[in-house]
Amino acid sequence: MSALSVDFAFKETYSIEDLLAIMRILRGENGCPWDREQTHQSIRNNFIEETYEAVEAIDNSDPVLLEEELGDVLLQVVYHAEMEREAGRFSFEDVADGICQKLIQRHPHIFGDVVAGTTDEVLDNWDEIKKKTKGQTTYTDTLKSVPKVFPSLMRAAKVQKRAAKSGFAYPDGNWAMEALSSEVEELREALRQNDLSAASEELGDLLLSAANLSRYLDVDAEECLGTSCDKFISRFERLEELAASRKVDMKKASPQEIIALWEEAKRQHKSPNPSI
Repeated sequence: MSALSVDFAFKETYSIEDLLAIMRILRGENGCPWDREQTHQSIRNNFIEETYEAVEAIDNSDPVLLEEELGDVLLQVVYHAEMEREAGRFSFEDVADGICQKLIQRHPHIFGDVVAGTTDEVLDNWDEIKKKTKGQTTYTDTLKSVPKVFPSLMRAAKVQKRAAKSGFAYPDGNWAMEALSSEVEELREALRQNDLSAASEELGDLLLSAANLSRYLDVDAEECLGTSCDKFISRFERLEELAASRKVDMKKASPQEIIALWEEAKRQHKSPNPSI
């Protein structure tokens, strides 16, 4: 199908209305075969990938890339909304109306007569309104509402943050650290017993405790792990360089040789001028 046969007005600058029109053309009877075949499930991962790419643009402080990536995220929203419009359940306009209604409802200190002079008061109001509108009558309900599709470390931190609102929390970070140490010992014991099933369970408990400790440190567990991954890659790169310079075959080297190279790589990684 030729683009010239499409009933569409070409412009210098397009708007959200144009994006909606383009999507309807692509999904229409004479539209793009690929776009017409897609379902919520088939492009589910695209949504996740586009979101992560937008996050990376934020992390890299790249506004040009962020503008592009936000467009890709918006496309996913429009795509899914168009599928629902075709099914007669809701439209993009309904999505926009819904989020506007939610923002007005959850900001009574702006659009109503509620007083909230601090960020904590704003968040408390938000949580209470959210519980009411979602029919959550217990703290357990709020824990269950954390999406299971979240990265597990992120889910763990959010679940425990919500649990803490009920009063279920350690007095301070030292207590959380003790709990983490206790989980390490329980994992160690499972390994001593060669009980792999128990070890798997205890490892999960250990990770959960680590995520809980991040809350007391006021840091994001997911971001901490990401930073450590970057650090590991950088140190591993140095280790590989050291091994190559000394003609050490890493696959054939002894554990002691590898550990020695790793420790050296770690020391050099900290130095502003690492040298072999």
